[in-house]
Amino acid sequence: MHLGKVTPILRIFDETKALEFYVDFLGFKVDWQHRFEANYPLYLQVSLGECVLHLSEHHGDASPGAAVRIQAPGVDAYQQQLLGKDYRYAKPEVEATPWGSREMSVKDPFGNRVVFVEEGEG
Repeated sequence: MHLGKVTPILRIFDETKALEFYVDFLGFKVDWQHRFEANYPLYLQVSLGECVLHLSEHHGDASPGAAVRIQAPGVDAYQQQLLGKDYRYAKPEVEATPWGSREMSVKDPFGNRVVFVEEGEG
């Protein structure tokens, strides 16, 4: 058996806040959006590099408070880029872990944790 790419689904509750966080702050781009009809919940895909996330307002698609880990070589430079945006709700820090990686964790407006990880040599 061969497994393919994984696409996490993160629960969101407000389109404007989601786009402000994922697009304006983190730098993802919107690949596509879908609603069954006007005034229905939004489902969309955002991406940055090879990382693809699905964001959903649909009840039952995901639970708020999820966590995803994203491989991110150059996490220190990315952190400086994010700090330069002076986003009111997040001032991420990079931590060195006991297992040798460098990690930057940020929470989205819906309680989901997005962790950017630069793997170490160990």
